[in-house]
Amino acid sequence: MFLPYSVCLAQQKPVGKNKVTLASLLEEMISFDSQVNYPVQSYTCKQVSSYDRRTISPDKPGWFANDDGAGYVRLDSINGRKEKVMFEAEGPGVVTRIWMTTLIKNGVLRFYFDGSKIPAFEIQGYDMNKTPFYAGKALSLTHTHYTPEGKGGNTFMLPLPYQKSCRITFEEPDYSKKIPRYYHINYRTYKPGTQVQTFTLAEAASLQSRIEDVNSRLLNPPTFTGGEKQSLSAQIDSGERVSIDLPKGTFAIKNLAIDIKGNKGDYGIMMRNVILKIKFDGKETVRVPLSDFSGAGFGSRKVDSWYISADGKGSVTSRWVMPYKSSAQIELENLSPFPVTASVILNCAPWSWGANTLYFHTSWKEEKNIPLNNQYDNDSENLDWNFVTLSGRGIYKGDLMTLFNYAPDWYGEGDEKIWVDDDKFPSFIGTGTEDYYNCSWAPVVPFYTPFGGAPRADNTSSYGYNSFLRTRNLDNILFTRQLKFDLEMLSWNKGKEDCSTTVFWYGDAGSSAKK
Repeated sequence: MFLPYSVCLAQQKPVGKNKVTLASLLEEMISFDSQVNYPVQSYTCKQVSSYDRRTISPDKPGWFANDDGAGYVRLDSINGRKEKVMFEAEGPGVVTRIWMTTLIKNGVLRFYFDGSKIPAFEIQGYDMNKTPFYAGKALSLTHTHYTPEGKGGNTFMLPLPYQKSCRITFEEPDYSKKIPRYYHINYRTYKPGTQVQTFTLAEAASLQSRIEDVNSRLLNPPTFTGGEKQSLSAQIDSGERVSIDLPKGTFAIKNLAIDIKGNKGDYGIMMRNVILKIKFDGKETVRVPLSDFSGAGFGSRKVDSWYISADGKGSVTSRWVMPYKSSAQIELENLSPFPVTASVILNCAPWSWGANTLYFHTSWKEEKNIPLNNQYDNDSENLDWNFVTLSGRGIYKGDLMTLFNYAPDWYGEGDEKIWVDDDKFPSFIGTGTEDYYNCSWAPVVPFYTPFGGAPRADNTSSYGYNSFLRTRNLDNILFTRQLKFDLEMLSWNKGKEDCSTTVFWYGDAGSSAKK
């Protein structure tokens, strides 16, 4: 039986009000409201990965190099051992996500904090499922192709805070064997002077009941049922639209449930052609097919995540918090060739608007016949396809990629390259499309986690319809001027794809997505 979260908080030793701790980060993870404001304790967000180190600059050879399982920072001699330095960062900061996979898991992971030459903990194996402390099913995600000692990997979401520094290393049992060690490590770096309580095994043990509670909540997201309830039920004929005005004043949508039914035609076409539009204070920030707003994409399959859920039968629930100062309107437009019946139920609560309060945005784009290439060293024929470009101040919270793959097999060799503000080199560069979406090794099979998944993967060959969803929690990305997300269009064999992307983010009134 889990203690209420507030009780767990009360039983912990008091710390400074603004101090970043494992406990405060766990609280942030399960607070929908905390995601809305640009943080007062500002930080930068970056990723270190095993990407191919021949990738240096767009104007130099190797920009699409694909030996992504061999990269690391350097090789150190520590206490007489050879250790690959996978990650090293100065504090104050926190590691927010560790994704890794390999072909064989033998070796030793070590985690060092605050300049210590003695690791705070070790893991026997290249496997975050084997930590010497409890993380839980929701915070230590096992990939679908995982085997305990051999191929496969996991995504670790339990935060690891540090005041001065963090270094993560791996000791190979035999350095003459070139075993691929793929990894991503996402981290925040807070402004100098921010107080952070460094992770310890003792603290993790003392917080086990809280970690259990966070796991339970992430796997069973609460639905807000209070506040002012608004509802709409109507038939929408082909080419028609209906709308609902929200309460006047400063409020926030905290729960939005939409159900669509049709007596004729194809379900997937129906959901793809019901367009959701939302205006806040006179500005439209959401315009997206309902199938894609649900996190499912083509076919509008089932989704089961922290922020959004869908039953695959026409019902969609959004837990994104959407504040506004004075007015808001939700509209559904039916572009399908047949009538549909729509039901909308939402709950709004009063909101305290501040200087850092941001509006909710959903940006959508679609492009057909995007070329895929398998000549990774032929830079002139390869494409960095623009997934999205955002301008202004905001927080990147997640995305859906849904596509039809015309190539005969795997389409997702390409890495994400995310440029933040004035980057000269991407703050985020990855190791493959499925890796970005928290799984590993093709063929992808459908799966669901609190942080997204793969709602659709029709064929083991990867030909045809495929969808990936990733929603961000502590691993969100802050930007003050611009965020540009490019994705390499690389595959096993040449071909093309039709691709749609949906991006969930928060931004100021003047922030926008490039059309």
